[in-house]
Amino acid sequence: MRIMGLDFGSKTIGVAMSDALFWTAQGVKTIRRSKHEIDELRELIREYEVMEIVIGYPKNMNGTLGPRCALTDEFRLSTVAAQRTLIEADVSRAKRKNVIDKMAAVFILQGYLDSRQSKNT
Repeated sequence: MRIMGLDFGSKTIGVAMSDALFWTAQGVKTIRRSKHEIDELRELIREYEVMEIVIGYPKNMNGTLGPRCALTDEFRLSTVAAQRTLIEADVSRAKRKNVIDKMAAVFILQGYLDSRQSKNT
């Protein structure tokens, strides 16, 4: 059983998965938005035996609600944090574009896992 983290971008969906002990989040995949995206998500849910899904809350940098807020809920600034991490790691712009949503999903899920751990201690 695992927990899945999702970051919905306009063109892609970043997917992260917890480890079996719910301590760490790892990037799994970036799914291109299409009519088949739900099938890909279903397959990952089945493959990893997902028991919970955490979805990022798309707030704007000034704190106002973004246009996708009605569709999602929870952690914010994950994409900004992912961009900073990739820039600091000197990852090229082209490569950043390919992994940014997956990394944002990792930040979203790791934040959730950390908050869950702090509630249990």
